[in-house]
Amino acid sequence: MILLVIFIPIIAGMLVSLIPFQKRSHMEIFLESAVVLNSFLVGYLLLHRPDHIITLANFTGNLSIGFKVDGMSIVFAGLISVLWPFATLYAFEYMTKEKHERIFFTFYTMTYGVTLGISLAANLLTMYFFYELLTLVTVPLVMHTLTREAILASRKYLYYSLGGAAFAFIGLIFIIIYGSTTDFVLGGVLDLERIGERTNVLLLIYVIAFMGFGVKAAVCPFNSWLPDAGVAPTPVTALLHAVAVVKSGAFAIIRLTYYSFGTEFLRGTWAQTVVMLVTMFTIVYGCSRAVKETHLKRRLAYSTISNLSYVLFGVTIMTPLGMVGALTHLTFHAVMKISSFFCAGAIMHQTDRHYVHELDGMGYKMPCVFGVFTVSALALMGVPGLAGFVSKWNLAAAAVESGSRIAYGGIGCLLISALLTAIYMLSIVVRAFFPGKDFNMAALEGINDPDWKMLIPLFVFTILILVMGLYSAPAVKFFNDVAAGIY
Repeated sequence: MILLVIFIPIIAGMLVSLIPFQKRSHMEIFLESAVVLNSFLVGYLLLHRPDHIITLANFTGNLSIGFKVDGMSIVFAGLISVLWPFATLYAFEYMTKEKHERIFFTFYTMTYGVTLGISLAANLLTMYFFYELLTLVTVPLVMHTLTREAILASRKYLYYSLGGAAFAFIGLIFIIIYGSTTDFVLGGVLDLERIGERTNVLLLIYVIAFMGFGVKAAVCPFNSWLPDAGVAPTPVTALLHAVAVVKSGAFAIIRLTYYSFGTEFLRGTWAQTVVMLVTMFTIVYGCSRAVKETHLKRRLAYSTISNLSYVLFGVTIMTPLGMVGALTHLTFHAVMKISSFFCAGAIMHQTDRHYVHELDGMGYKMPCVFGVFTVSALALMGVPGLAGFVSKWNLAAAAVESGSRIAYGGIGCLLISALLTAIYMLSIVVRAFFPGKDFNMAALEGINDPDWKMLIPLFVFTILILVMGLYSAPAVKFFNDVAAGIY
């Protein structure tokens, strides 16, 4: 079953380019059916998870390509399987104005399977293999439009990703040498007898691997690829910024920290201080750049940079409660950000407007889209009753519980970020609904909300944001169980 859910999207994506569909609607039915079926199979797998590792290939020593469903897998694979069918439905409508649809949907669907491979990996080698494969299947999506900007952006994304993977590979090698296994074990796998007096060397390797995996998680100073990737079609940037790529980077760092090196080895060391300071700086840097940015998708991209480091800040606290905060924001932010990006995509699709100053009065012409955007904006700010408040509260609680002075500084960074988020998100909402008395509404003639294929995902995400905010206890309890090793 594990292999089936990974390979169904990969094979379905390949078939898109091979099957001679007579109508576009036939391709849509085929793809949506494959994605929905796979999501149901993922759900069944997570509810009836096998208690053993499924090995696909064995190499020398204890190296293998294997898969297993544990608590972390349930979180990430569950998130992916819920969001992907709606993202695919949204993409059908968005891509009506784009070229090379078959190529797009080939790689778009394959990305689903590759991301599941990362989430279901049983060991560091398997995760690294699919992590590299994720780069290869998403580069064509970034360069899809084949404009000069898209080609340059795809090159930067490729160079950054391959460079980061090289640093991450160093971490893999040292885990192979100094670990008892490469399998993911909560608490870490390092053999202290083998390490001996090389503690500082291993700590340096952890920082290097953290920054390597952190390239996809857009930590400073390796984040410039993310705003540039906004030239891709919005269904791609939504996946890059909310689900597949950036969350894979954060997921990999959680695995590296809690399941490979182990927090007992890392906590209280200079390595923890370094990575925590990096995440704190990135939080403030990302939201500061978002305030200054006038391009709508790039503004949301800088917001993503900031919010991803919320997740990493929770990781660097290196306590069970820190892991709970990280998992909460990893999950909740995915829904908030894919919602806001899809709103941006709907605006661009309907109006061909890309800048914040061009959105005056459009809330009256596109009330559904801007209503959803307002909810996601308030959630990202951390307004009580919405998803963002819960995840930020858990992160702040983890920082206080840790007793670390540096972590207390992280709470300050979260507060600064909340203020700046209010500025860069609500300024869009104010422009849309309060354009001023002298504004000429006739200039917006012909603009309206998009088709149902775009609106249904937006409404679903809004409901999820509200449910996560008002009824978060079951999810947070599950995250606590994952952090405690119960799952």
